Amino acid sequence: MSRWLTAILLFIWGACFGSFYLVLGKRGPKKEKVVNDRSRCDKCGHNLAWYDLIPIISYITLLGKCRYCKKNISILNPIIEIVMGAFFAFAYLHYSISYEFWIFIIISSIMMIIFISDFSAFTILDSPLIVGSILIIILDLIYKGLKPTLLYVVSGITMFCIMLLIKKIGDLIFKKDSLGGGDIKFAFVIGLTVGFRLSLIVLILSAFLALPYSYAYFFLKKNNEVPFGPFLASSLFIVFLFIDKFNTLLDAITLSL
Repeated sequence: MSRWLTAILLFIWGACFGSFYLVLGKRGPKKEKVVNDRSRCDKCGHNLAWYDLIPIISYITLLGKCRYCKKNISILNPIIEIVMGAFFAFAYLHYSISYEFWIFIIISSIMMIIFISDFSAFTILDSPLIVGSILIIILDLIYKGLKPTLLYVVSGITMFCIMLLIKKIGDLIFKKDSLGGGDIKFAFVIGLTVGFRLSLIVLILSAFLALPYSYAYFFLKKNNEVPFGPFLASSLFIVFLFIDKFNTLLDAITLSL
């Protein structure tokens, strides 16, 4: 099978996963069934047939409207499917089938689910974090061995504790919840994925990414409750994508001290 044909097949596979992530991200915070329940229109609640659920294609053939109530389907549906398809294809073209390929798929999947659930319901679901952590540990054991895997697990636990400490301090200062439990749990995934020192870079970068959004959200919505998970996830994504450059930067900083 040619390289580009494999990338196309992975794009289709990724688009299918994107469609599932959208359902998970919307239904999960509401405690609704995800797997054993029919897909339905968000507007009229009508159960959708299989031909209404073909990623990207159904949206195009239906002209962006529900077949039954004729109301607009969110443009986010095909966008999420296209983005996840692009992530899957890019992972293969950039990494081939390797450890980095699988980790990139896991990170991008968790990031997409967090974007959907945290922006819409201020919730980071436990299930993607648990499944992602288990898969990363298995991959580490296969590709790196027991000792490095244990070091990454310790890094994850350390990051969890650091974020928990930050939350406790923030709660005391602001007299209310400063971080959600999902952000703290996700910190474990960050440490597990990139190790301790790069996790600190993820935290710093996430703060910079969140700052402009926080200011804009406060002035437009007059609300200082901002979902932090998407910025943590985006920072992890960026650091992993350019992990060699960030490691080089940290080495240079260490040598200069």
